[in-house]
Amino acid sequence: MELDATFWAAVALFLFILVIMYFKVPGLMTAGLDKRADDIRNNLEEARRLREEAQQLLAEYQRKRKEAEQEAEGIVSAAKREAEALAKEAERKTEDYVTRRTALAEQKIAQAESQALAEVKASAIDVAIEAAEGIVGKKMTGAASGDLFKKSLSELKSRMN
Repeated sequence: MELDATFWAAVALFLFILVIMYFKVPGLMTAGLDKRADDIRNNLEEARRLREEAQQLLAEYQRKRKEAEQEAEGIVSAAKREAEALAKEAERKTEDYVTRRTALAEQKIAQAESQALAEVKASAIDVAIEAAEGIVGKKMTGAASGDLFKKSLSELKSRMN
């Protein structure tokens, strides 16, 4: 019997398979593959869980953003209402101030007018008295002026009582 290379290759293959079986290499390989499959499965579960958390966080942030936008709109509208109220109040106060200042100016004008009329009357009275004194002084004699003075003095006393 001649042993050729094919026989020895078959023997070597058979011995190699026995050594692999003895050291339980197929079990180690399947265990390694099972472990890797479990790791991949765990990673997929973790990724799925993280995706769900991310979606929940996204939904929560979107809700908070909407709430913040609504709150901002409320603040803006309240600020607009307050600004309008302040503008109306300022306008009302300005109108009141103008009205008071106008009334005060009118009072001052009326007072100045009455004072000017009083001064004109006083000047007219002074001029009339001077003219009357001039006329009466020229036509009046000493005894007549004394009688006139006494008569005027008695009238003044009766009016004062």
